[in-house]
Amino acid sequence: MDPQDFADAIDAVRAFVRKDVVAAEEEIEEADRIPDRLRRKAADMGLFGYALPEEYGGLGLSMSEEVRLAMELGWTTPAFRSMLGTNNGIAGQVLVNCGTPEQRERYLPGMASGELIGSFALTEPEAGSDPSALRTRAVRDGDGYVLAGQKRFITNALDADLLMVFARTDPSAPANQGISAFVVPAGTEGVTIGPKDDKMGQRGTTTSEIFFDGARVPAANLVGGVEGEGFSAAMRSLAKGRLHIAALCVGLAQRLIHESTVYATTASQGGEKLASFQLVQAMLADSQTEAYAGRAMVLDAARSYDDGSDRRMATSCAKLFCTEMANRVADRAVQVHGGMGYMNEVPVARFYRDVRLFRLYEGTSEIQRLIIAKQMLKGSLG
Repeated sequence: MDPQDFADAIDAVRAFVRKDVVAAEEEIEEADRIPDRLRRKAADMGLFGYALPEEYGGLGLSMSEEVRLAMELGWTTPAFRSMLGTNNGIAGQVLVNCGTPEQRERYLPGMASGELIGSFALTEPEAGSDPSALRTRAVRDGDGYVLAGQKRFITNALDADLLMVFARTDPSAPANQGISAFVVPAGTEGVTIGPKDDKMGQRGTTTSEIFFDGARVPAANLVGGVEGEGFSAAMRSLAKGRLHIAALCVGLAQRLIHESTVYATTASQGGEKLASFQLVQAMLADSQTEAYAGRAMVLDAARSYDDGSDRRMATSCAKLFCTEMANRVADRAVQVHGGMGYMNEVPVARFYRDVRLFRLYEGTSEIQRLIIAKQMLKGSLG
């Protein structure tokens, strides 16, 4: 994107998020859904396709541009970003990276416009951070495949039009092989979407179980037209998504710091502003320092992603540090607010619950540590 066009887009998103979406945060929390007016405005701004190629109606942002956008989206409830995230990220990127030309042409324009909502159906009850353990099966039957199995914690499943489903097509292959990806329309016979999960935080974001009982899809819905490519497709999508999540956490940390600073400079104890106490100042300073470090890490990792020099270790480093950092910043924000920080009426209490999930999904912090160490020790352990 032209630099000036991108700068204008960032300004427009910042204004929209900080004026319209922030004003709706309590409404989103109480209703547990994103208002249609915000969904429509996001679609009009092209936000359902910011990371999808321009040839299919997306904005075609580079990774360096995408992380800057994610930092703006991080200023508000994570549910808003989640509404857009699967189309641009882990679901949409499966088609961008691995789909056939026909599959891209058929699905990506609708996803970019927001007319189609995609879900990334990978996680299972016994296959979370280790997707190679998945058990959902896809058996070739004539001119199609029949799917059987269960998925868990699938974001936007209740609203989805398309499910990017990962299933084992070769049970005799090694654990991380023999897995294929399929585009499964949500209304397919044999597909059942479970009720909305009751989560600790991130209200407004829906996750659900999905059950496949003899669900049949044509062979044309095999992503890429080749069996056995699903694991690598998932890993490529997740690597990009992890960097996006890291950037989102930087934006959320900045919002938490803003809330903490405003409170510290307006609230008093014993006739003194909270901001006059050095221990409060120290908490603010620690949070600002860590957010600054996270921002620098994300921007550097995005440059490495764009030039192709590192699309694995840097993304995991950024995801690990920034998700852990945002949790520490949220904890300090509650502490700065004191007893008020434990009241649901203040934003930091909500964000404290919301931010905990980032250390779990798209690869837990423990998995990121293993990925980083594996890259560091590659070739050294025989």
